[in-house]
Order: sequence, then C-alpha cells, then structure tokens
Amino acid sequence: MCNQSKNRTKISTFQIHIVEKCKQNDRQAQMQLYNQYCNGMLIVALRFVKDTMEAEDVVQEAFINAFSKLEHFKAEVSFGAWLKRIVINKCIDVLKSKKQRIVELEAYHLNVIEDNNEDDWTVEDDITVEDVKRAIEILPDKYKFVVLLYLIEGYDHKEIAEILNISEIASRTQLSRGKQKLKNALKLKKNGTRS
Repeated sequence: MCNQSKNRTKISTFQIHIVEKCKQNDRQAQMQLYNQYCNGMLIVALRFVKDTMEAEDVVQEAFINAFSKLEHFKAEVSFGAWLKRIVINKCIDVLKSKKQRIVELEAYHLNVIEDNNEDDWTVEDDITVEDVKRAIEILPDKYKFVVLLYLIEGYDHKEIAEILNISEIASRTQLSRGKQKLKNALKLKKNGTRS
C-alpha cells in the first residue's frame, strides 16, 4: 500500500510538471500528455458513443477543452481522472444532442430502492464479459449511463450525481434498477429466450 501511494506521488509530481509546461503552451508537453492519455480516453469514449470516428472527435474536443482550461486543474486528482470526466461529459453532450436524452429524474419522482448489495455484481459462470457488455448496451440510457459510470468507470454516487446532474438518491436508485434489468437480461440470455 505504501509503495502504491509513493508511486501516485511520483506520478502526480511528474504530471504537475508536465501540466505546468502545458499551461505555458509548450507544444511538446501537450503532445506528451496527449500521447499518454489518447488511447485510454478513446476506449472510454467508445463505451458511450460506439462510433469510432465520433469517439475520436470527442477525444480531440476533450483535449482541446482540457488544454484551454488547464488553470482549473488543481492536481487534487490525476490529470487522467480530470480528463476522463471531460471526455465523459463530452460523450453525454453528444448523446443528448442526438436526442438520446438522459431522463433526469429527481428523487421525488422515484421510489427509493434500498439495495444493500450494491457491490454484488455476480453472474452465472457461463455468462461471458461480452454477454454483460451486450446486456448493458440494451439498457435504457438512464440506467446504462449510471451502470457504466459505476461499474466500468469506477465512479461513486456523488461523482455520478455531479456528472449526470441528478441527485445521489437518483443515482443509487437508477443503479439498483439498472442492475436488476441487467440481471434479468442475462437470465433471459441464459435461458435461451434472447439471441
């Protein structure tokens, strides 16, 4: 554990140095950050927008946005984590502009579901990762985004609430409902009623 936090400190110090150079419009430093994070951010974007060209556009715009707003980067998180939020927000903007609206339900619209097994995502042994990915794809957007952000991207409910502009209660409820829909879809697949 100690080694891990030492490594994080080294990475952060290195990142801060590179970011400082980028703030001074050092093109070489900007290219270094771009090369370091481009492929990872493309993978994140593809989870949301599915089209490679569109995902590449999202990543380009996210980098432009990040470089133009570097004064807002306070090194409280890694540059990668900060950039990832920008990429996800850009993806959501793209999806919203395509009329694939996220239904922004507030807590008073929802029956709160208490799911004490939030971390229990176990599935049958014969269900593959690809099966899970396909099942996530068919979820309604309001559940799919919360499931993606929580399960795949590793955000907590406070962060999800900020990103999607919903309450933490709505995030918890949508995650719980999304998980249930996901499990149902996987059961249907296992029973052979879905192709």
